[in-house]
Amino acid sequence: MKRRPSTITDIAKALNVSASTVSRALHDSPSISRETKDAVMELAKEMNYQPNMLAVSLLNKKTKTIGVIVPEITSYFFATVVSGVQDMVEEAGFKLIICQSNESYEEEKKLIETLSLGRVDGFLISPSSKTTDFTHLDKLRSSGTPIVVFDRDCTDFEADKVLVDDYDGAFQAVEYLIKTKCRRIAHISGPQNLTTCQHRKKGYLDALCKYGMDVESHLMVEVDGFTSEDGEYPTKRLLDLKNIPDAIFAINDAVAIGAMAIIRERGLRIPEDVSVVGFDDEPYSKYFYPSLTSVWQPVYDLGMLSAKILMNHISNDQDDYEYRYELLKPELMIRNSSRPILKSQ
Repeated sequence: MKRRPSTITDIAKALNVSASTVSRALHDSPSISRETKDAVMELAKEMNYQPNMLAVSLLNKKTKTIGVIVPEITSYFFATVVSGVQDMVEEAGFKLIICQSNESYEEEKKLIETLSLGRVDGFLISPSSKTTDFTHLDKLRSSGTPIVVFDRDCTDFEADKVLVDDYDGAFQAVEYLIKTKCRRIAHISGPQNLTTCQHRKKGYLDALCKYGMDVESHLMVEVDGFTSEDGEYPTKRLLDLKNIPDAIFAINDAVAIGAMAIIRERGLRIPEDVSVVGFDDEPYSKYFYPSLTSVWQPVYDLGMLSAKILMNHISNDQDDYEYRYELLKPELMIRNSSRPILKSQ
């Protein structure tokens, strides 16, 4: 027969004291003598007593657990975000439950419902690419559960938010390409329901506008995903044009690398014929040939700051709590896939 876990009542019976005395001894209450405390602690160890954490959390109304929902967990970006979150919460004694929505709105809703039943203290959420309705987040917020939205914004939804300035990163990238004398700059953009993709596209367009360059709609191609394969077909379309682009600014590094493969397949040189710039500055980018120029994001800091804000919100029970909006700055990392700026310019 399977042995049941030892309880406070078992310890109390063995020592011929009340269960409340055992409980106070385990919590080092000053009302209990040192002799009784030592006896309780020794027997608890012998009986392999483990506190019922669910009961403790119900009593304290806190589980010290945070739910983290990301579109996917295998990429460098989200894995690094989670690492930053982990390092921030661990010292404070919080634990994480990490889930991926697989870019599914329905899955995202289910995960929130499931984790809410488990009484997590708060949520860190990066919405899926299919999430356009935030009713499920409204419901969560109305229940009093703190939420921090990170990386991907939820427009018109009020919450703590930690984002990267995607607009500025894209503007930096395209401005640099213009300064290297590129004149037909294409953009492979991502799903436009995502604010990250919207802001990167706007940065691209505004950089062209600042330097008086024409916006050519056939040089802009939107893709549904963020993989290398998603960079191949649009690049084929762009290289089939009568006047091919002399530069491609891609929504992320994976798409940029897919584009580079097709450029080489067509017998063109990078960057002499076509410059390529990505976004994210994935670790592998510097090891490609040629090494990829990309926009670096402070991903680890994104995770740490998001977690810090959430923990502050969890501990703040005031009704007049003010939401925070943090925008972290990216930086262009110039490598060999784009032309250099000539010193005479």
